[in-house]
Amino acid sequence: MLTLDKFEEACEIVSKVTLETKLVYSEYLSESCGNKVYLKPENMQYTGAYKVRGAYYKISTLSPEEREKGLITASAGNHAQGVAYAAQRYGVKATIVMPTSTPLIKVNRTKGYGAQVVLCGDVYDEACQKAYELAEEHGYTFIHPFDDLAVATGQGTIAMEIFKELPLVEYILVPIGGGGLATGVATLAKLLNPKIKVIGVEPAEASCMKASLAAGKVVTLPKVNTIADGTAVKTPGEKIFPYIRENLDDIVTVEDDELIVAFLDMVENHKMVVENSGLLTVAALKHLDVKDKRIVAILSGGNMDVITMSSVVQQGLIFRDRIFTVSVLLPDKPGELCKVAGIIARELGNVIKLEHNQFVSTNRNSAVELRITLEAFGTEHKEQIIAALKDNGYKPKLVQAKL
Repeated sequence: MLTLDKFEEACEIVSKVTLETKLVYSEYLSESCGNKVYLKPENMQYTGAYKVRGAYYKISTLSPEEREKGLITASAGNHAQGVAYAAQRYGVKATIVMPTSTPLIKVNRTKGYGAQVVLCGDVYDEACQKAYELAEEHGYTFIHPFDDLAVATGQGTIAMEIFKELPLVEYILVPIGGGGLATGVATLAKLLNPKIKVIGVEPAEASCMKASLAAGKVVTLPKVNTIADGTAVKTPGEKIFPYIRENLDDIVTVEDDELIVAFLDMVENHKMVVENSGLLTVAALKHLDVKDKRIVAILSGGNMDVITMSSVVQQGLIFRDRIFTVSVLLPDKPGELCKVAGIIARELGNVIKLEHNQFVSTNRNSAVELRITLEAFGTEHKEQIIAALKDNGYKPKLVQAKL
């Protein structure tokens, strides 16, 4: 059972290995959604995510014999680092099975904590099956990333910290992958204040918990497809499902494109790097039909590799109309390119890339294609540049921007 006594015990134990992640009030997000929004920055933990809480508390409940056998788990990265770090603190061996799609930064950091890493499968569920096989073969003690009440209790310590800082909190938004974090947070939050609303947030293309709640039982999705790799789970936890059903008030789903824009918001307005799964709660703010409420959005992690980060930033700039590409047709004669560049310069547009295609027409004197990738201040500025090109006799056509 997830009891208040167990949560209090977990808080005392977990405090030995966690940093104090104080709430951050967000003026930008508050103004955007008409509420008072606070961020719980678990992306700032030692291992870059909240997972160390559940892993350390779970290991504390094991017998010396269970620890000496060695630990094993499966994870897309954050639970992996949590178990590896916790095992290192306890001085025991840890083996981590990770999907082959796991970002390199998560793999390397897990190894850095002394764990042995095995890459297997395309998604978490396939890696988990391999971990069970290795546990059976070698006698390891399996630490489940979410379907374990002790792990969920450790994760729930986040709620205790939120209430200590913001006793009058009215809404808590929590990401959902398999459901361990949501179970711990929602259960403890309801114990502390039955009137509070706890909203789970899932990727639209990996909403296994929402599907399970709709069916009234745990179901498995045929596939998952999301950039939020930490929450790309096909099947939620069986053991924790009753707690989710009882304590979670609702589930919101968000599209991947919303996470891209949320990443840009966090970098520009809060100077924080938050991984895609951790951004679920930020993206969900605009889906809430409430005003003037005190809301805490849990940022569950910040482990993102630089290649993914670069791609997300570029896509975010495109979505915000701060980077766009136009195609114009012009005669193939001296001075035409300079003329177009002059128009853009007068409108304060910044040219990033030019592509000159002389073979768009068999009559080069009639038309060649010039594709211009530009940087703008936003949608209004973009439309201003396009209007200027039209006013000077060109017929600009928007095309897919590629950097």
